[in-house]
Amino acid sequence: MNMALVTSTEMFKKAYEGGYAIGAFNVNNMEIIQGITEAAKEVQSPLILQVSSGARKYASHTYLMKLIEAAIIETDLPICLHLDHGDTFELCKSCIDGGFTSVMIDGSHHPYKENIELTRKVVEYAHKHGVVVEGELGRLAGIEDAVNVSAEDASYTRPDEVLDFVTRTGVDSLAIAIGTSHGAYKFKPGTKPQLRFDILEEIQARLPGFPIVLHGASSVIQEFVTMINTHGGNMPGAVGIPEDMLRKAASMAVCKINIDSDLRLAMTGTIRKYFVEHPDHFDPRQYLKPAREAIKQMVKHKIVNVLGSDGKA
Repeated sequence: MNMALVTSTEMFKKAYEGGYAIGAFNVNNMEIIQGITEAAKEVQSPLILQVSSGARKYASHTYLMKLIEAAIIETDLPICLHLDHGDTFELCKSCIDGGFTSVMIDGSHHPYKENIELTRKVVEYAHKHGVVVEGELGRLAGIEDAVNVSAEDASYTRPDEVLDFVTRTGVDSLAIAIGTSHGAYKFKPGTKPQLRFDILEEIQARLPGFPIVLHGASSVIQEFVTMINTHGGNMPGAVGIPEDMLRKAASMAVCKINIDSDLRLAMTGTIRKYFVEHPDHFDPRQYLKPAREAIKQMVKHKIVNVLGSDGKA
């Protein structure tokens, strides 16, 4: 009997108690979905596949749903399908009606009161349909699809707001800003990224047992940055979050860690290298196969060394 899509409720409960986190990997096409899910199957990890509004426009809702349905048939894993950075009620409703089991409503660009009102509206609709909701307090810097926040506009989550926000909205998990950042250019060259574990500890104390989410948590694996630069690219100073910091966060209240840039770097670096070594090849299967394998190895590495969710499916 093949499993259906699941919500993240049980996943997060086990992850919180077990001191690990679930990887939420962004998906855009077949090869990315195959690489991620094959990795998770090999190391028996539960999984969140997340779709941004940009990915939904690129691949279409129907194609993504059918590809993920195929992944469930192939792997028999517990998979949660999540909307990443939903910014309107209408988008969240469309995904809920279309079969997603989890949505994020990101009202962090609104004033606090409006963030609560928008999040509450999504929660009421989602919960009626058996779908869980992630809210966001605080703003991450960086660029990811349609989300573009300058360093000046970024702000850490204020621990004194979290209990009020969660109580008034009814959200099932909360994305916080403690120093992660979207995209591959997270920090100025020469600076050392720091996660504000003091803020995370205070939030954990105020919301005991409540699942926390980290966005923008790619580590920007230098092997692939170098590969891109060696084969015609120009990415100087791409710096991410050290993996030991993410592992520490996963051992605390963080139950979901979002990873996207590292997958893009692995895929693009591998394809660039392939084209340089095989300039006369033009069969997409020839360069997408090693790209898919690079994603698979990256995801396995993240599950085992960063998330700690291997063997938990």
